[in-house]
Amino acid sequence: MNPALATFGELLLRLHSGGDSRFLHTSGYIPYYAGAEANLCVLLARLGIPAQYVTRVPDNDLALAGIAQLRGHGVGVEKVLYGGRKLGLYFSETGNHIRPVQVIYDRAGSAFSELQPGMVDWESFLKDQTHFHWTGISPALSATVADVCAEAIDIARSRDLVISADLNYRSRLWQYGKHPNEVMPALLKHCHIAIADLDACNVYFGMTTDPSLPWTRRFEIAAQELQARFMPETHTLAMSFRVPENDRLHYTAALMSGGKAYFSRLKIALPQVKESIGTGDAFAGGLLYGTMTGLSPQETIDFATACGVLKQSVPGDWPLFSKSEIEAMVAQGINTRISR
Repeated sequence: MNPALATFGELLLRLHSGGDSRFLHTSGYIPYYAGAEANLCVLLARLGIPAQYVTRVPDNDLALAGIAQLRGHGVGVEKVLYGGRKLGLYFSETGNHIRPVQVIYDRAGSAFSELQPGMVDWESFLKDQTHFHWTGISPALSATVADVCAEAIDIARSRDLVISADLNYRSRLWQYGKHPNEVMPALLKHCHIAIADLDACNVYFGMTTDPSLPWTRRFEIAAQELQARFMPETHTLAMSFRVPENDRLHYTAALMSGGKAYFSRLKIALPQVKESIGTGDAFAGGLLYGTMTGLSPQETIDFATACGVLKQSVPGDWPLFSKSEIEAMVAQGINTRISR
């Protein structure tokens, strides 16, 4: 059976403060459609992997325009549910090397956050899929969405699907009375492929690593502990890193597969970041592409790293670049020559 991916997450409208202005003095906002799982779907669909997206949005033109964009990139949207009154929103202002990007969420009461168990026909949705992907953002939105996520994982397991998850901790979203460590460990224990980071490991599992150690060693320690203690079914685990070196940040990544660590051959200095939002989703999409198409672990982590680097050159949330651009990045690193 050819690889085919199903994803579950919230479609969002992002309003970005125009002209690199701060919220306090912006004169307008640039709209982008967004969502971690949608971003990943866009990349995989552009790379030729069938990607089905399940979400719930209101039946209005604002939501339908976003669905049309997904369809235009080749994402399967036939299983989208329509209902509720509000599309999830978030607002962003540009950061720089002095201050970080700022995000304000407006997702409470959205159509997706009001999902209840039984609303999604998971048996039908997962029928022809080989992989199921979710992220830690969905269970953060409401207790009922966390229950729907657990429902999907149970059906995916019964169908022997490969289950992947991006841990994606968002501190400002966990507002319904439960700490993430009460919810996430039970959902993640059946994950086969994971994209993690050291902060999420600490919040979800109470794991810490010595910050004085090299990033490579911190990765090895964290990956081994995750797989041994908390995520026993995980066979592939990856993390991306921004490593300070010679007064510049360098983007790179690491992968644990079969008990062996693989470190990306790409360590790219970030001369000018156009857009940091969506970088992790592009990295996750590249990782899944590699594992779904039979790339070696080393080829997979190199490919995923290139996706993460390229996304930082593209405004908006969608990872709008091609396989040839990714392969060129793997082979050559950053290339500033005019392509003509």
